[in-house]
Amino acid sequence: MAWELFATTIDLARTQYSSPILGVECGGGRLNPKDKEASMNKPNYLHLAAVLAALGAVLNCRIATAQFDRDSTAQPRYHTPPASGVSLMKDQHLYSLVSPLRSLKTPDSKADVREWKEQLRPQLHRQWENILGKLQPSESDQVWFGDIRKSTEISRIQKDGYVRIELTLPMETDFDQSYLLLLPDNVGTKKCPAVIAWTSTSPDYTEPEKWWGEWLAQHGYVVLCGWSFIRNYRDATSYRNDVQLKLYERFGRWAPISRMVFDVQREAQFLADVPIVDPNRIGFMGFSLSAKTALYVAAFAPEIKAVVSIDPHLALYGNSNYLDPWYLDAKRPFDSIPASDYPVEALRNTVWSLLDTDPTRPGFERNHHELLALAAPRAVMVIGCSTDQPTAAHSDDRQSIAYINAAREVYELLDVPEKLEYIQLTCGHRATDPVMDRSWQRFFERWLKEN
Repeated sequence: MAWELFATTIDLARTQYSSPILGVECGGGRLNPKDKEASMNKPNYLHLAAVLAALGAVLNCRIATAQFDRDSTAQPRYHTPPASGVSLMKDQHLYSLVSPLRSLKTPDSKADVREWKEQLRPQLHRQWENILGKLQPSESDQVWFGDIRKSTEISRIQKDGYVRIELTLPMETDFDQSYLLLLPDNVGTKKCPAVIAWTSTSPDYTEPEKWWGEWLAQHGYVVLCGWSFIRNYRDATSYRNDVQLKLYERFGRWAPISRMVFDVQREAQFLADVPIVDPNRIGFMGFSLSAKTALYVAAFAPEIKAVVSIDPHLALYGNSNYLDPWYLDAKRPFDSIPASDYPVEALRNTVWSLLDTDPTRPGFERNHHELLALAAPRAVMVIGCSTDQPTAAHSDDRQSIAYINAAREVYELLDVPEKLEYIQLTCGHRATDPVMDRSWQRFFERWLKEN
């Protein structure tokens, strides 16, 4: 059985590995073994096949070719809405996502490269900036941000292959945030790629070292392990006790998830000043909470060259909580949002009304496939962890690929389809898994270390 799995995996790797959408299913399924001699005559895929076969023998995983074939050509439709959602959205799953390439000249056709770059992309960027309130603090608010390079070291420990430094960074003039900085051993004078790695909702900022940082540091990456300000902010506020109000009190309307992007940009500024870091090769990765952040980082932080988002649940209005106060705060009325005749009175003057530009049509016209489109041509990997499920809470399910397919139109237009990669897993909502780890490791090796 072990040889049959190995031979079959080689054959599947030959047909699937070159595709930027890769599905891996865990937990069963009958394999049809190929002739082992024929399978061995595929040397270009032998290494990948050996890795996947070894993992498959342990995890009972297989390449999900049938599911890939169905989903990769499916019409990109909205995710099914929450069961107790707003009635306007109850049929959104029957409607197609709005193409980011819908031409302004002839709406029934797709834009060319020039129209995308000169008109559609700038327009989409402005629309999202309006949704988020701001992407950067105003000029008058710069007084709250000092020199991010002035870190304070707390401790330093030699680990296996790297040095682990606990430190704080001055995220605001009256607020220091805690981090771990991992510096690889024996790098000499060469410049290293770097990865900012954030934790999720429950473990603290040190957890990314265990999940991903140790491997990265041992393989020549500088790593900054941290967390979102909604986990730890001024005056001991967090998402549990109205952290968004503390943010608005000082800076006005600034969506918390947009502030997270700004913090990542500040962290990149810090890393760029580390002598061994190549400032042109900085990446970001996150899981769950920070996977959501990763989508916005990909769209609005151009200094981040490669992004890995592990199980963000791509749908803006599906089976997750992007609209909650500590992300988009979508249902709160703001004086700065112009009055409208939105059909649900309670949702007027809200971020919700900005997302839903056509209330006669179910589904948010502004949605997360547009963030991925804005990221192009930079490298983005999304890893979905529940892609065998019709729907999954806070996890990417069978419907998530629609958002990838809609964004892929832009990557294909720009002739870089390989830079948007979607890994379909069935391991459930988690930060690490052998198949998952091989995927993001390969991704960073290609787009940060080699390029």
